[in-house]
Amino acid sequence: MTQPVGLGGRPLMPPPGAPTEERLIARFHRNARHLFWSALVLIVVSGATAYFYDNLPAPFTNGMLLAAAGLIVLIAVVVPFLIWLSHSYSVTTRRIIAHNGIGARRSQEMSHARGYTITVRRGLFQRMWGAGTVTLTNGVDAPLRLVDISTVSLVHETLADQIEVGQILAHRNAQSATTTPGF
Repeated sequence: MTQPVGLGGRPLMPPPGAPTEERLIARFHRNARHLFWSALVLIVVSGATAYFYDNLPAPFTNGMLLAAAGLIVLIAVVVPFLIWLSHSYSVTTRRIIAHNGIGARRSQEMSHARGYTITVRRGLFQRMWGAGTVTLTNGVDAPLRLVDISTVSLVHETLADQIEVGQILAHRNAQSATTTPGF
C-alpha cells in the first residue's frame, strides 16, 4: 500500500496541529561480510563430515564425527550469526533506534526533530563493499554509531531528509500552537 504523494514526490503533510503517526522507513543490520568465514566453515565442515562418514578408523564412530561437526558449527557459525542478528537499526519518521543484545535488549535512539550532525567514516575495505560507519551527534546525548552498514550513502541521504522533515513539522506545530485561530 502506498501513501498519497504531494508535489515533488514527498508524502502529503498532515494539517498543522494534527498528530503525525510514526512509520517505519527502514530496518537494517551490519554488513554481512563478517559472516564470510562462518559460511566457509559451514561448507568445509559439511564436506568433511560427508567425506568421513562411514570412513573413520576403528576407534572412532559416526556419532563422534557428527557431534564434533555439530560443535564446530555451533561455535563458528551459529554464534557469529546470532551476534550479527542481534545488532539492528531502525529508521522511523520520528527517530532512529539502535538495538543490540541477544537476551537483554538495549536500545539507543535519537529524534529527528532535535536535529543532529551526520558523520560518515569509510575505511578501505568498507569502500570496497559499499559500507561505512555513520555517527550521529546532537551535542547533548551520547553519539549514536551505526557501525559498518551497507549502502551508507543511501542511509545518509535518508537521515538528512528525515531531519529536514522532522524539523519542518516541529516548527510548524510550534507555530500553530502559538497563534490563535481567527486572527
